[in-house]
Amino acid sequence: MVRFSARYLTVFLGLVLAPPAHADEIYGGFAAHQVVTIIAIDSDADSVDLQAGYRGDGIEALSAIGTPSPYLLASVNLSGETSFAAAGLSWKFGDRIYVRPGIGIAIHDGPRLEFAPDGSQRQLGSRVLFEPELSVGARLSEKVDLEATWVHLSHAGIFSRVQNPGLDIIGARLVFTLP
Repeated sequence: MVRFSARYLTVFLGLVLAPPAHADEIYGGFAAHQVVTIIAIDSDADSVDLQAGYRGDGIEALSAIGTPSPYLLASVNLSGETSFAAAGLSWKFGDRIYVRPGIGIAIHDGPRLEFAPDGSQRQLGSRVLFEPELSVGARLSEKVDLEATWVHLSHAGIFSRVQNPGLDIIGARLVFTLP
């Protein structure tokens, strides 16, 4: 698992350090890993994720569905728990204060089989997962926003018949608009 997580760290550093050619925004932040919500169960994995991402300009060819922006997200768990990389589309509603829902596909390095103390399975069930996310943001300056974020990983019973506990991650990001 360490070798696979090192790949995520490489992606993360590449997103943070490499200047994107045509990026609209880059972002980074911290998040609480495996938060208990109504759609995800507790895994006793209290830890922190380091996240970094990129959002491109809106895709005009998709204007019929609101001109979404493509995004890439890398999330590295600092305690060796599940890390992941995702790609998808997001929409921005508002300006100074805004909401940004998104939907993507993620690949993760979590365990293939894991059991809770009560004997129930708690792994994610598939390497490929849906990755819906929601951010609420505020413009701090012309070039910097602050976002509160929620990211969910789940296969929704589609990619596998194995139990699907889901994984919820809640945190904060600084978003930098590029010239």
